[in-house]
Amino acid sequence: MQVCKTVVEMRAACRDAKRTGVLGLVPTMGALHEGHLSLVLAARSRCEVVAVSIFVNPLQFGPTEDFAKYPRNFEQDAAMLERAGVDLIFAPSADAMYPQDATTYVTVEGLSDRLCGRSRPGHFRGVTTVVSKLFHIIEPDFAFFAQTDAAPLAILRKMAPDMTFPTEIVGCPIVREVDGLAMSSRNRYLSADQRKTALVLHRSLVRVKSLYEKGHSKTADLISAATEVFSTEPAARLDYFEIVDAETLEPQPDAAPGALVAVAAFVGSTRLIDNIVLT
Repeated sequence: MQVCKTVVEMRAACRDAKRTGVLGLVPTMGALHEGHLSLVLAARSRCEVVAVSIFVNPLQFGPTEDFAKYPRNFEQDAAMLERAGVDLIFAPSADAMYPQDATTYVTVEGLSDRLCGRSRPGHFRGVTTVVSKLFHIIEPDFAFFAQTDAAPLAILRKMAPDMTFPTEIVGCPIVREVDGLAMSSRNRYLSADQRKTALVLHRSLVRVKSLYEKGHSKTADLISAATEVFSTEPAARLDYFEIVDAETLEPQPDAAPGALVAVAAFVGSTRLIDNIVLT
């Protein structure tokens, strides 16, 4: 496994690697868990060469968010990836990715202002900017993202063809803990009590899914039911609960197959997200 820390080094390594076959990329911010490894496994099943980026992207964080305390353990992450059979790691510094005089950003108009984009202004601009740079540097044939990040998935699926990137965006299933909590690097911020409280996100989604399967489709009624679930956990603060089109992220007055049911909430100071797609 080769570790590259500069753009020049990574470009050269990827150019050499692609001579042996299809290149897959798994973009991460480190603090890896089984959910990340499931993306590596998906990449390995479709690609001869697998690259993983580890970069805590400052553009994704607002001024009051957790950039400084975001968990970082490169040695542990690298060991996990080597055991998983990863070929290349790209671990650049912020200066390598963003020259000090850089003033260029990538924004997907409209979509970037929805869901998390509404409550975290500039967040999706940070996502699309860094992913576009990774695509430009690495030139992957496929890029693998967890369905946990459903909104970024929709945005990147719009960005890639708009920017004529020859990269196919692959969404992979959410990996959950035994009790249903979606795996996230931020889960490690939670105390034991907060960990129990955090299960309200999944419970709210399960409640909506159950009602939908019983024939309830009015979005307002389903959201009201989810809000009632949150009322049982006063320690959780709901950011949003929405039912939207999975591609446009536009709110839907009536739930239908393929609709994205998305929730974000704070447990203590930790912001968590989760979602399901109705069938």
